[in-house]
Amino acid sequence: MKTIIYIEKNPATKKLRNVSLELAYKAHTLMKPFKGEVVGVFTGDELPQDCDELFKYGINRVIYYTNPKLASIQSIAYKNIIEQMIKSEEPDIVLFGATHNGRDIAPLIASSLKAGLTADCTQLYIDDYKDKGKILFQMRPAFGGNILATIITPDDRPMMATAREGVMLLPEKTLDHPVKTEKFKADFKDEWVLNEFLEIVPKQKKVDFSTANIIVSGGAGVGSRENFELIRQLAHALKGEVGASRAAVDFGFIEKDHQVGQTGSVVRPKLYIACGISGQIQHRAGMEESNKIIALNKDPDAPIFGVAHCGIVGDLHEVIPVMLHYLKEEA
Repeated sequence: MKTIIYIEKNPATKKLRNVSLELAYKAHTLMKPFKGEVVGVFTGDELPQDCDELFKYGINRVIYYTNPKLASIQSIAYKNIIEQMIKSEEPDIVLFGATHNGRDIAPLIASSLKAGLTADCTQLYIDDYKDKGKILFQMRPAFGGNILATIITPDDRPMMATAREGVMLLPEKTLDHPVKTEKFKADFKDEWVLNEFLEIVPKQKKVDFSTANIIVSGGAGVGSRENFELIRQLAHALKGEVGASRAAVDFGFIEKDHQVGQTGSVVRPKLYIACGISGQIQHRAGMEESNKIIALNKDPDAPIFGVAHCGIVGDLHEVIPVMLHYLKEEA
């Protein structure tokens, strides 16, 4: 078996996007039982500066096509070049990050190849299916996150999926794979370059969950934007970041950058404290792999308690001030 992953570069840093490393290791774990191959494909103006890092996460080969005209994303050009690579390699599986670029290019390629594509997967595994042999099972929340759907495309090759950054786990210890890059001779046409980018202005993130060991999140139960100050105070006292459920964001309690869940950020801190969050599946999908989870909710039947290591049934407006009092005493 063979899996191809689409390699992405951050245009601001010129380095790999984290999702490429995550997909590399996920593909490695999928292929390892079958002694299959993992191939990275890249196109752009130049390879990422840290391209060799991919081999530490299980990539066997990277094939690439570079051209100065591809410094900025050109959907049609990228699609045609990567499609040529896929046809040349004939993989069983093709994986993309569910980034702006991945979500743009993957459907174009799937449509052209007449292959199935599952978007925003949270889990991927390979198993037998009837007389079709080994196929890719693709899991993702559906119907607004109310169910977890398993999707298969047993009659299509390649089987294609996108996965969001932060969903696939990285290993604690990297691998020792030899570096092997190959230049691809693509059939390139200037007419594929349709857009001119005058300037790229990166969005400044207000919160960085990637390095946070502690996250304190608030939900609809916080009640108001003013009450969310309690969540901020607790996060500050614990030297953590402030998170939120989608409901809290939709109610205007806090900005979307703080949203945790299927439609926000996927996080894995050492400690996650959920305050006034009911714990619907779309939120749990973004935090349930945290090392320790504390849930605070006045509803004893709230779903969040099902994934919590420690549960506190009570009013957060009464409990958090007590927590802050003892934290100040210890300080």
